[in-house]
Amino acid sequence: MLQLCAVPQFPEGVVFQQDGAPPHYGNIVREFLDTTFPERWIGRGAVMAWPPRSPDITPLDFDLWGYVKQHVCSERINDINHLKQRITDAIHSVTPDVLTRVWEELGYRLDVCRATNGAHIQLR
Repeated sequence: MLQLCAVPQFPEGVVFQQDGAPPHYGNIVREFLDTTFPERWIGRGAVMAWPPRSPDITPLDFDLWGYVKQHVCSERINDINHLKQRITDAIHSVTPDVLTRVWEELGYRLDVCRATNGAHIQLR
């Protein structure tokens, strides 16, 4: 997925961040990341270590999953096809304005993380 779908869309010089899930830590994955993002990937086994309290600064964790859940669960799900359609609709409803707000929130969260030296924090 990374190689075929995601990476071709990344701008030059992007720093890639991933979590430490076991499938993401395999030798083949780390070799791909080392080659594709030399000295520019964050994660377990990387030159740049996974930051403390990372859900605080991971937009998927602090924003997207809640957004999707809110939209998907706003009506009763009838079957698996209905669920898939609701998820697809929720993802397609993400607008540039939503992404701008996420980016602004990420900036705030990074400031708090720096100010607390990565300590545990309660964010809005």
